[in-house]
Amino acid sequence: MDRQQHQTRKKRGAVKTEQQEEMQECGREAEEHSEQEESRAEVEAGGSRKQDPETPITIVMSSEILFKKEKQSSRSMIPGPAFSFVKALKAANAKIKMRYPESEELFKVVLIPDKPDLKKRIIKDNNLEDIITLLLVREEDLIGELQRNNIHLYLSAPPGLKVPDAIKAGIAAAVMQTPENITEVPETPLRVVFDGDAVLFSDESERAFKERGLEGFLQNEREKVNVPMPKGPFKDFLEALGRLQKKFEEKDCPVRTYLVTVRDAGNAGYRTLNTLKTWGLEINEAYFLGGAPKGPVLNMIRPHIFFDDQIHHVQGAMKEGVVAGHVKYQ
Repeated sequence: MDRQQHQTRKKRGAVKTEQQEEMQECGREAEEHSEQEESRAEVEAGGSRKQDPETPITIVMSSEILFKKEKQSSRSMIPGPAFSFVKALKAANAKIKMRYPESEELFKVVLIPDKPDLKKRIIKDNNLEDIITLLLVREEDLIGELQRNNIHLYLSAPPGLKVPDAIKAGIAAAVMQTPENITEVPETPLRVVFDGDAVLFSDESERAFKERGLEGFLQNEREKVNVPMPKGPFKDFLEALGRLQKKFEEKDCPVRTYLVTVRDAGNAGYRTLNTLKTWGLEINEAYFLGGAPKGPVLNMIRPHIFFDDQIHHVQGAMKEGVVAGHVKYQ
């Protein structure tokens, strides 16, 4: 009888242990699910997915915006609208390597070529081999490829292959527009200009303007002046640039960022700065134009690239010879 009772106790103990393991496993699953939900909520609220601090800043672009065919020749290639941008990325890499020889947190350009052999020769001729790699990808596989490779920025030639789809997938993306006469700009520092609404931030406030007019927009900003805006498609790209900037003193930094917005400097302007502060991000210079054209300020900054969701601002930039990316936020 003692042996039977002992065996019964062992069985009960085994059952209890199995139940405990099941409960612990359920607890672990619940904890993992909770962490996933918190991470997703953080991203939707303006947070970012955690990345290795030494991850390269990867920019994918179609080959037509880096090199384009000369009008008078079907074979000759000349620099496209993104050429000065890529040269500035290369110059920034040189300064980063000089300060941090072992760093892998460099700019990396991935080119989607239409004629791989020709593009390889042109890349070599322009001494861009150390920054550019080629990617052969089918149109239907493009978005998946961008997501798998943690791309920070995707630039396409008009009409903008998969740009709206990339933005919906959470990737900073724009259609590059070419001015008739591109203003020459020095290679250093790399200068990137962002619009605010529907670029760095979501289109929440822009929708308020479209649906309720100027007064409705101003009321929205008064009521939400201390409420951070949701993230826009270019927030993570600004964050990646910011990580690089923190490695340098401002006067020696190879990257400079700008915010140029038609918002005024009142509640609407304060809300943008408060949102950036909440995200832990900084911008080197911010211009609140109160509805004035952006062209003159862009002409003063002379950026390598400017991002805006409004085509009339993109066209205004092009009149000043500024290369602009149209962010097709939908």
